[in-house]
Amino acid sequence: MDEKILKLKEWVDQSDNIVFFGGAGVSTESNIPDFRSVDGLYNQEYDYPPETILSHTFFMRNPEEFYRFYKNKMLLLDAKPNAAHLKLAELEAKGKLKAVVTQNIDGLHQAAGSKVVYELHGSVHRNYCMKCGKFFGPEYIAAAEGVPHCDACGGMIKPDVVLYEEGLDQEVIEGAVTAISRADVLIIGGTSLVVYPAAGLIDYYRGNKLVLINKSSTPRDRIADLIINDSIGKVFSEI
Repeated sequence: MDEKILKLKEWVDQSDNIVFFGGAGVSTESNIPDFRSVDGLYNQEYDYPPETILSHTFFMRNPEEFYRFYKNKMLLLDAKPNAAHLKLAELEAKGKLKAVVTQNIDGLHQAAGSKVVYELHGSVHRNYCMKCGKFFGPEYIAAAEGVPHCDACGGMIKPDVVLYEEGLDQEVIEGAVTAISRADVLIIGGTSLVVYPAAGLIDYYRGNKLVLINKSSTPRDRIADLIINDSIGKVFSEI
């Protein structure tokens, strides 16, 4: 076994206070495209760039085009948890992992069995009528023709997903900060660490076992105690 994997395994074995912070790379192995890799969403062609479509202003002005993109590229309900999701759920069940902090909106951590998950950017699994507040599951959104509307009052439904120009949920941020600041081991995986404010949360970590698992280098490599440049599913299946 690789020396770095052995070190990670040792830290995981010895700790009962691990926090995992993950990004799009955690879900790409479940065939969910990320935003910034060569074959990610940002490098595909649409009438508008994805960052424009996924803004609050665009959603309000052009909900038809927003939902056309959203249903096609983000509402991927057939995706299944991969080795990384399953290992994290297993570590939580064993009392070793205290929380997952994720930038993903796919709900795959919960599908794998994780209970304490801080979803920084919301979830496709929660949708609300903007008029009366009624809740709708993702299947309702997927089945709707064009823009989904509330079956109670007719109001437009919005996914509980943080769009550009919108702020993060304060309770979620506080929970994530508390978990990270108390962690013995902080494992960061599948994220470029360039999206703020999410990436800034790792500054709250006070320990000396900061692990970065990512296929490419990140701006935070210099502060990491252990760097593994590989697929997160592969690494987790080895520990």
